[in-house]
Amino acid sequence: MDRPIENERTDADSRAGSAQPRREHNASRQRHSDHLMCRTPLWGVAGFLGCAYFAWVSFGHVSRSEYEWPHDYWTAATYIVWIILLAALALDTRCLRERLFFGVLVTNFVVGFALTLWHGISTSEVHTARIGTGALWGLAALMSLTTLSGAPESRRNS
Repeated sequence: MDRPIENERTDADSRAGSAQPRREHNASRQRHSDHLMCRTPLWGVAGFLGCAYFAWVSFGHVSRSEYEWPHDYWTAATYIVWIILLAALALDTRCLRERLFFGVLVTNFVVGFALTLWHGISTSEVHTARIGTGALWGLAALMSLTTLSGAPESRRNS
């Protein structure tokens, strides 16, 4: 998953009539970014800090027995915006570590969106959801640390 996508073209005129495949890595023709987070460790640290904070907030709600969940349309719209943004980021990268990180975040926001639309949810179900979303935030925080190793060496040289 961390390999670059290359375009193959034949170069008939440079080899006296023999068609030899030539690989070119044309950045302007690429539709996808190879690495969003792996190329700069700052993004992995920022992802860890953000996700760790939200895990702490989520578990803080559980420890204080705060089991209310917002059920307004602005919150639902915010969740939709984040789901679309994170899904686009997951599809835009070619790095498996980043796709998994963004996938966990999308899952977490889909759960939040569903809970926002579910007006008749009981407090015990919100309690379980708070623990589950806190665990997802913690998992995302750990997964963001996997991006700190950067892009594979073969990617940096090309």
